[in-house]
Parts: sequence; structure tokens; C-alpha cells
Amino acid sequence: MFGIIRPCRHRLSEAMRTEWVAHLCGLCLALRGDHGQFARAATNYDGLVISVLVEAQSARADDAGSWRRTAGPCPLRGMRTAPVARGEGARLAASVSLVLASAKMRDHVADGDGLLARRPVAAAARRVAAKWDRAGARTGSDLGFDTAVLVDAVDRQAGIEALAGVGTPLLDITEPTETATAAAFGHTAVLAGRPGNKEPLEEAGRLFGRLAHLLDAVEDLEEDRRTGAWNPVAATATDLAEVRRLCDDAVHGVRLALREADFGSKAQGRLAHLLLAHELDRAVDRAFGTSGCGHQGHAEATTGAPEAPGGQAVGAFGPPPVMPPGAPPEPPRRGRERGLIAGCAVWSGLLRTCQLCCADPFHDPWTGEPRQGCCHKCDCGDCGDCGNCCDCCDCCNCCENCDCGCDCGC
Repeated sequence: MFGIIRPCRHRLSEAMRTEWVAHLCGLCLALRGDHGQFARAATNYDGLVISVLVEAQSARADDAGSWRRTAGPCPLRGMRTAPVARGEGARLAASVSLVLASAKMRDHVADGDGLLARRPVAAAARRVAAKWDRAGARTGSDLGFDTAVLVDAVDRQAGIEALAGVGTPLLDITEPTETATAAAFGHTAVLAGRPGNKEPLEEAGRLFGRLAHLLDAVEDLEEDRRTGAWNPVAATATDLAEVRRLCDDAVHGVRLALREADFGSKAQGRLAHLLLAHELDRAVDRAFGTSGCGHQGHAEATTGAPEAPGGQAVGAFGPPPVMPPGAPPEPPRRGRERGLIAGCAVWSGLLRTCQLCCADPFHDPWTGEPRQGCCHKCDCGDCGDCGNCCDCCDCCNCCENCDCGCDCGC
């Protein structure tokens, strides 16, 4: 999965963790339900924000039955059932994710990345991308969303990049991405029946798209230089300090735009606020290697960290990895034993989703007994001892420097 919003599970309360997973799994299952199993490859961390925004604005957001269903066991959830998001928000997120994933695939084909440098593989990838474009358009049409604006943005991107050179403003290059994400964010207000939110959410989406484009460029900069692939930062010879300024301005702009949106109640907008007002800041820090999660096993960039070529500070082993939230814990199970093969399959799923190290707790793949991961004593304190600071800002007053507009004394 890809995306810039990848919150560490240790920064999320149990309630927020459950909500985050519900939207992520809801996006995945909406892709499967409308477009088949292979379409689930388009699941991404940023796409679920669309689902979150639709639900946050809806008058029915307090009716759990209308927005959740119980999904069956999944290896990525340790073979557990879970409540997952459903409805128009998840389907819109699926439509947008498919179209943007097809664009990403075509971009890799154009760059000749990896196996896509081989003509047969590239031809197959182009067919898949075209199929995803059509599938996303069908779902978007059902929801009143014209995905042509996304496709047009993708088509214009190649031409803009071909003309870019030293001195070209970076914002000229990010404009197509900004336009696409603005349209997607704005349509969440239409689906939720809150037309007054359309303009501020379009502004939030425009700046979100800018961030996604710039952070992707920063994270890929050294690899692109090594392989000779096109990169907007390198092509325009923009200083990383200027890129950082543009990113910080975009984060601040998203927060200002969110202040203008009406989510009905603080509870309804809690997850949207956490992801867009707080996790975006951390995404910027992560891309530039200036900070990271503080729990055991996650490297921290420090003032004495070495610099990568181009002046980007990194930790001793590169930018710190970020753990996505784990599945919500379930009551202890006893007497549920699996055989050797079934237990190994579940163990593999727990390992790949990092629940073996960070779940709180996970269940033994063979006996079902609760176990604690090796990071359960982590100290993730970005701002003190609470570890969940600014779970939409009702848990503490330790973020006095926050400018996100919370009403809790931050």
C-alpha cells in the first residue's frame, strides 16, 4: 500500500485505531466488491481519507448501523472479523483510488521501472491501467462524480513535466495533482449533503494533492538521481529548504480550510481532523527525516544525524519506518487451537502486518492465547507521557504550540 498518511498505531487511541482500520478495510472491500479481487491492489492509505470525510459530514454519522458492516476474517487482521466502513464514502474512495493507481502505474511504465522496462510487462500494465480507468469512471458515475477531471489531470501531467526545467516553479508541476484531489475532496460534501463544505474541502484537497506530490518527490529524490528517473525537485533544481517551506505552508493551509468545514459535531470530524491536521505534519517530518515515532525499533533523526546527498537529514538507517495501526484487540480466546499449517499461515499474516512486534495484544496463531508484542512498552511520546496527544485534542493540553484550531486549549 502507498500514501503519505501512515499513522503509527501508538499515536492512536483504541477508538481511533478501530475507526482507521474500518475505513482502510472498507476501501479494500469496496474495491473488491465493485471491481474484483485484483483491484484491491489499489488500496492506499490516502484514499481512505475520502471515506472518512464523507462519513464525518453525514447527518447519519451517529448511526453506526448505516455506516458499518461486519467483515469476515482476513489474514491482514490476524484472521479476525472487524467492523468495516460501507456505503457511498467507501465507494467514492474506491473510484478515486482506482483512477489514481492507474495513473501511478502508467507513470512507472513511462519511467521503465523494474520489470516494467520489458515491453510485454509494460503492455500488460497499460491494459490494467486502462481497465481501472474505466472501472473507476463507472463507479464515479453512479455517485455523480465525473472522474474525467482525474484522467485529464493525469494526461496533462506528462506534458507539463516534459516542458519543465531549471527555474520552473514547482507549483506549476503539482497543479494537475492539486486539481484532481480538490475535485475528489469537494465531492465528499456533495455526497454528504453539505454543499457549504464544498469550497473549503476543495481547498484542503488542493493543498493535500500538493503535499502528496512534493513528499513523493522528496522521498524518491536520491533513488531517482541514482537511476536517472525524472524528479520534479531535481529537474527544477529547487532547494530542499524551499520544498520544505512549500510543504509546511500546505499543511497550515489544510488546517485553515478544515476550520471552515462543518462536520456537524467534534466527534464526527475527529478522525478527519487527526489525519489531516496532525498526521500531515508528521508525514512532512518523516519525508525530510526530521523526526519520527519514538517507540522502540523506530529510528529517530537527530540534530547530529548524517545528511544524505542534497542536504536531507536522515537517521543512521534512513528515514524512520512507520507502523500503520494494527487491528483492534478482541476479547481473549481460549481453547481455539489451530493445526501446524493453519497456524503458520496466521503467523505469516501477523508477521507481515507487524502485529508480532507491535500488537496490543495479538493472539497466538496456534493456541489463541493473548500475547504482547515486543514493542508493547513503547514510548511514543511526541509531546510527553500520554502517547495519544491530540487524538483530536480532548485528551490533554500538551500541544500548546498547535495551530490547528482545536477547541481544547491547544
